[in-house]
Formats: sequence, C-alpha cells, structure tokens
Amino acid sequence: MYYPKFIKPNETIGICAPSKGVGMKLDEYECSIQRLMKKYQIKETASVRNSGYRSNTAFVRAKELEALCLDDEARMILCASGGDFMFEILPYIDWDLICRHPKWYMGYSDPTSLLYILTTRYDIASLYGMNAGSFYIEHDYVEKSLKIMEGNLVVQTSFDYFQSQKNYQEEKLIFDQKVIWLHDQKIDVSGRCIGGCLEVIKDLMGTRYDATASFIEKYKEDGFIWYFDNYGMSAEDVYLTLLQMKYANYFNYTKAVLFGRTCFESNHTGMTYQDALKEALEDIPYVYNCDIGHTSPRMIMINGAIMKLQVDKGQGRIVFECQ
Repeated sequence: MYYPKFIKPNETIGICAPSKGVGMKLDEYECSIQRLMKKYQIKETASVRNSGYRSNTAFVRAKELEALCLDDEARMILCASGGDFMFEILPYIDWDLICRHPKWYMGYSDPTSLLYILTTRYDIASLYGMNAGSFYIEHDYVEKSLKIMEGNLVVQTSFDYFQSQKNYQEEKLIFDQKVIWLHDQKIDVSGRCIGGCLEVIKDLMGTRYDATASFIEKYKEDGFIWYFDNYGMSAEDVYLTLLQMKYANYFNYTKAVLFGRTCFESNHTGMTYQDALKEALEDIPYVYNCDIGHTSPRMIMINGAIMKLQVDKGQGRIVFECQ
C-alpha cells in the first residue's frame, strides 16, 4: 500500500469536480474555501463552480482531474462535491498517469468511484469523508479532518449528537439526535480499512474496474474492516447488495463491518437496516448508525490503512496507522 505525502500548511490543494459542480450550493462552498485558504493555497479547475447534475462532459471532467494530477503545485486533490454521474468518467481517466503521480485524493459519496478504484486496484491509499464544499461547518469533526489531511492521525471517537433525517435538507445544521452505535457485541479488532458509498460500490461490482478479489487476497493476513455509507437505499436493497457482495467473496477475512447513518430510510417489507446487516452478514460483527457518511458529524476513513476499532456500550473509537 502506497501512502502519498500528506498536505502541509501553505501548500496547494487542487479542487476538481469529477461528478457535480458546486453551483447549486455556492454559498456553502465559498465558506468552505475561505476556511481552507486560512491554511492552504487553493487551485480550482474550470468546471468546479458549474451548476447542474454534471459539472461538464465526462471527458472534460476526467481531463481536469488528470490536469491536477500532473500539476506539481497541487499536493493533494479534493473533489468539489458528490453527485450521481462520476461513474461516466472512468473510461476517460488515464489510470497509469494517476499511478505515476500518486497523491492523496479525498471526497465522499459519488467520488467513491475514484477512491475505491485507487485503493483496491492500484494500492494507493485514499481519504473518504469530506468534499471541498464540506468545510464550512464549525464543529470538532472538521478540525479533526484537517489534522488527518496533514498526517496527524488523531483518535476519532463517536460523537454526542448528529443531524437527524428530518433535518438533513435544512440549510442550518441541527445536531438534534443522540449518537448511539448499534451493535450486538463488543468489538476490539484491527484490520485494513476499505469501503465507501454503498450505491457506488454496487455499480462497480463485476466491471473491469473491480479488483476487490485480488485486493482481498493480497492483504488477507491483515484482515479487513469494511465501512459503508448508504445515502438512500432501502433496507431490502441494502440486504440484497450485501448478499451480492458476500456471494462475490468480498467479505472473506472480514473482522467487522461499519454502517453509517442512512439519510432517507425506507423499507418495503418491514425489514430494518439492522435486520439487513444481521441477516446478510451472519457471523461477522457489525455496527449500525456509525458516524460515517452523508449526515454530520462524520469521521474520516482512510482506505488502505490499518484501522484499530473498538466498539462498546453504544460508542466507538477508531485510530489509523499508515503501514
């Protein structure tokens, strides 16, 4: 596993929009950039501030990503936003070029396409948890994110309160519900971290970009801790997706599975998300309602790094080692 050099104060962060631009949330993005510019230089590609569900054509989005990869000033690369259509750009990315100029790439949600492939196919660690437009919030988790971006791998513990589903689309963040990590047993394990947005990983399965099987075999001595961020799949769809992954041997050598909070919960048969995890994973320890994914606050996951995980009495603690 290759760990790129972490960003340092006054160095340059490159921002591109491989999925959606920030035009529909420009105020939040501007606040985020102002915060980042207190510590770093910022370089944006041309499509970052565009509106619409695609920041540009698939080809242009891929080339803007590559341009930052080749830019020696850009020490790490942030995805501007999530979205729905990053999957389109994968054939246009020169993956050999990305590998010849390895850097930290960071994002969450739709950028899973990039991060997951980088780590599982090309052995380049990646950061999941913040897009460039996510830094506007005054909260401890943002400060911890900035520390981890600089290589200060601080301990991350479960938070006290989170932004519930009913307030997800409010302009002002309201942390209104107590955080309780739901689990059926005490967990104290370590393993190599891998995961991302479940909807995106499902789309990657079985494609030419899916190198999960070889990744699992290569690092099997470490074991694995999977994490999943579910935006809005129903409990039944989560169950069937996890079964699909299980049948594809994704969960070989797995020591634990972390499942984040779902933004828009739904079911068709009365199945709960905990039911889905319990029935699909069977004897693998799992945790639901983790501080991972779309709802705030959230932890930073380092794909490819060794995670030490402790879960007990509704609370969690994780720390990463880049080795």
